[in-house]
Amino acid sequence: MSLPVHTQTVLVVDDEPDSLRMLTAALEGAELSVLVATSGQAALDLLGHILPDLILMDAVMPGIDGFETTARIKARPELANVPVIFMTGLTESEHVVEAFEVGGTDYVRKPVNLMELIARVRVHMAQSRAMHASVASLDATGRLMMATDAQGRMLWCTPRAEQAIARLVPDWSREGGLPPAVSVLVERLLQRGGKPGSAVKGEFGESSLELLVIAHYRENEVLIRLNEISHEQNVAKLRDSLDLTQREAEVLLWVGYGKASNDISDVLDISPRTVQKHLERIYVKLGVEKRSAAAAIAIRIIEQ
Repeated sequence: MSLPVHTQTVLVVDDEPDSLRMLTAALEGAELSVLVATSGQAALDLLGHILPDLILMDAVMPGIDGFETTARIKARPELANVPVIFMTGLTESEHVVEAFEVGGTDYVRKPVNLMELIARVRVHMAQSRAMHASVASLDATGRLMMATDAQGRMLWCTPRAEQAIARLVPDWSREGGLPPAVSVLVERLLQRGGKPGSAVKGEFGESSLELLVIAHYRENEVLIRLNEISHEQNVAKLRDSLDLTQREAEVLLWVGYGKASNDISDVLDISPRTVQKHLERIYVKLGVEKRSAAAAIAIRIIEQ
């Protein structure tokens, strides 16, 4: 579903009229547009038509409370990246933990300090815009990248990553979250600590999918690169496109996958010194001086 974007818009979800009036006045005074929902269900209905920049969520409400409402929001791919700031009472410490568990970005205590609230709203809006700009940049470079939260739920993925998953799992639809076979790989990756450089691989018929952790983009966001591995086909692409020998193409393929020389040595059963010699010849043929430049060329050709 494609939703219209309204710049600098905050959705306030609260069942208390006095609180709504106070929050609306403060946010509008800060030159922010304000939408209001008096229940969790009303918020979910409204979010079917509009995409705010941030949601200010009351934790305790009758019917669907703020925690369940946020969990449902985060389950919808088009809304997963919208920051949610919870409002919780001074004595409700347990709510803070639950707020983060369901996908909340931050929280403020009631009674709300309005100056602090406005500051937090602006900070999280700026961070969200920066994240969207990063995703747009990755889209433009055609990289196979995605991000998940600490529980393994997909937050976003680039179009090329979406296409790769769809090739491996033909019946997959992005609206349903990650397919089970990929979710299992993500869970294994996160169970190992999700440290940058960590990788797991799964088999999909004649092809393989490797997931490689690039970074923890935020406290609750793991940036993952996807390597769609069809070795024979990819080696042939590199060999024929770049006029490389078979072994040089094999080495460059693994460089493109982000592997270190020692790992390439193990995979190809050759010495690290031999790997380095092949790399030196590859650099000359490609007219580059750095490993990163060679990797970028390999990725571009593999993903064509």
